[in-house]
Parts: sequence; structure tokens; C-alpha cells
Amino acid sequence: MKVNIKDFAPSWFASVMGTGALALLSFAYSQRLPELKTLAIVLTYLNTGLFFILLIPWILRWVKYTENALEDLKHPVVSHFYGTISVAMLVLSADYLLILKKTAIAKAFWIPGATLTIFFSLLIPYLMFVEKEIDLKAVTPAWFIPPVGLIVIPLGGAGLIPSFSGTAKEIAYAVNYFAWGTGFFLYLGLFAIVFFRFIRHEPLPCGMAPAVWINLGPIGAGSSTLYALVKSSKFIMVKEPFFAFGLILWGFGVWWLVMAVIMTLHYIRKLTLPYSLAWWAFIFPLGAYVSATHNVGTVCGIGAIDNFGFVLYWLLVAMWLVTGVKTIKHMILE
Repeated sequence: MKVNIKDFAPSWFASVMGTGALALLSFAYSQRLPELKTLAIVLTYLNTGLFFILLIPWILRWVKYTENALEDLKHPVVSHFYGTISVAMLVLSADYLLILKKTAIAKAFWIPGATLTIFFSLLIPYLMFVEKEIDLKAVTPAWFIPPVGLIVIPLGGAGLIPSFSGTAKEIAYAVNYFAWGTGFFLYLGLFAIVFFRFIRHEPLPCGMAPAVWINLGPIGAGSSTLYALVKSSKFIMVKEPFFAFGLILWGFGVWWLVMAVIMTLHYIRKLTLPYSLAWWAFIFPLGAYVSATHNVGTVCGIGAIDNFGFVLYWLLVAMWLVTGVKTIKHMILE
């Protein structure tokens, strides 16, 4: 097995995002099955190691092959995957805060993760705005990654607010609300463009087919992090309208979940679905949506929804295992 640093894809950190989401859900559903708590802890430590292993070629590529890294940063599709490194930090922050209860480590991941996420949310759209023209075929659900990153900031950030004091606490509140609001409205704008592309253009290239699932990311994370923010905000006296909005957003996710399944079956039956790193697009978005399903079902007191989430959790486990095995196999064969 040899790592090609020159062609190291920034999308590798999607594996950290997906594994971290599975860890969080395993911990959440350990109330039903206590053994899942151990799995959550193991996955958190495994994920930490994975993050730092991937960080080495990511940094080396910027040092040794700066031109290639910059070229990818200006690519209308690949550039969006640069945001996965910062989202990975945010997910790890949530893992350490919610699973291991280690606030200091959670904060050490969250601060640079949030900073880098905001940076990419400005840089990537800017680079797109100054381009002369972007072909419609370059529009993919990968464009949702920067908005997803912003929406994920409160995942651990909301719970970290009490650990700050004074002006720092006020800034933490502002950053979390700025991030959720900006990410959500950017997602709405980009969703219209991506939806237009689906209607007007041929299907995504087979290697990018799993990206159809990415839409579940902002929908799922949007509900979960909104709930986390509202719960941590003592100045919001009436919380029910926000909970109802999260339920409505989750409802839209049901439609997209079914559509993602149908589209995936379309690729399997009529086109092809070869393995690529894009398969990790199955994992985090689905994990985000399962998290939303659990949170909506719990907060709104709708047991049927939470039961549905538990069923989806096992689908997530199966998809994570298949994708993980194929990734390892692909690395060994290369």
C-alpha cells in the first residue's frame, strides 16, 4: 500500500465525518442497546487516529505539491471537498464532548474547526463568483458541503457555550447562530441550483452518484443543531416553534431519503455504481439524518419517528461497514 501524496484527495476526511456521526448515533441509541456505548467510545478513538493519519498527507501535499493543491481548490467540484477537513474537526469535537465528556479536547477541535469552516465558506464561493463561467455539469450536491459545515458548527458548539465566560461566551453564541443561519440560507440557494441541474442535465457521472445523498446532510444537521442551539439558549423562552420547524425540515428529509434510494437503485440497475471515495457521501449525510430522526422523535415525543430512526441506524451501520471494507480493499490493491 502506497500513499500518493501528489494526488491525495481532500475528500478523504469524509470518512472521519461519517465515522464520527456513527459514533454519536451509537451513543444516542445506547439507551436502547447498552452495548452501543462501548462501540461509540471505540469509534471515537478510532476516528481520532484516522483524522491524524489523514492529516499527514494533507499537509505534505500543500508543502510539496502546492500547485496541485491550489489547482484542486479552484476546481468547481473538488474545491468543495476541502471543507471536509474542518467538518471532520467539528464532528470529532462533538464526539469528545457528548460521548467522552472531555470538554477541553472538544474545544481544541471546535475552535480551529469552526474557524476553518467559516474560512472555506467564504473562500470557495468567492473563487466561484470570480470565475468567468461554470458549466452546469460541474454543479453537484458536493456544493452543499460548505453550508453543511456551517450548520454543523453548533453540533458541539452549542454544548460548549457554557464552558466559555464573559465576552468569549457572547462570541460563542454569535458564532453558533451566525453559522446556522448562514449555512441554512446558503443551502436553500444552492439547493435550487442543484435541483435545476438535476432537471436540465443528464444524471451525475457514475463515480459521483452517491453525492445524491449529500442533501440529507444539511436537512439532518439543520434539525439537530437547531435543537441543540435552542436548548442551550436561555434567552429563548418559547422553544416549541423551533421544535416544530425542525419537525417540518425533517419531513422534507423523508422525501429526499426516498428519492436518494430510488436514484441509487437507478444507477445500480441501469448504469453502474463503481467504488470511489464518493461512497463516503452515503455515510455522513445519512448519519446526520438519522440523528435528526432521533432528536425529532425524542423532543416531539413521537415514538414512531424515533423507532424509524433506530431502523435507519442499522442501515447506516451496514453502509459504513461496506464502504469501510471497500475503502481498505481499494487501498491495499493500489
